Amino acid sequence: MTNPVFVDSNIPMYAHGSDHPYKIPCQEALKKIAYENIPAIISSEIIQEIIYRYLSLKRPEQALQVARDVMTIIPEVLPVTENDVRRALTLISEYSSLKARDLIHVAVMVENGISIILSADTHFDQVRGLDRIDPQNFIKI
Repeated sequence: MTNPVFVDSNIPMYAHGSDHPYKIPCQEALKKIAYENIPAIISSEIIQEIIYRYLSLKRPEQALQVARDVMTIIPEVLPVTENDVRRALTLISEYSSLKARDLIHVAVMVENGISIILSADTHFDQVRGLDRIDPQNFIKI
């Protein structure tokens, strides 16, 4: 895999979470990225999602741990720029079923020429020009 893969927030959160069918595949996907030097990218919005989720659960230590862990494994963190926000606005009419944060993810990807996302969320499958890799399949690549 030579093209960078955008890693969705659900990957580190499942990896750090309680028992779930995606827990082990997400842990293995992050190990694969780290140990095989797979080019991976996140955005500042991914870190915001992680922090928001764990703070809403009153788990500040876990927010800090998961955010730090993902930034250690994937040190390239793209900013969310004005162009990304403008792109997200243009995507609303075509993908109105996506959540706001996912529209931002898609916009960041488009603006940075990234076409692959590692995510457990199947709703990314509807986005033309985007290839979603399920963590259960990523470890087989």
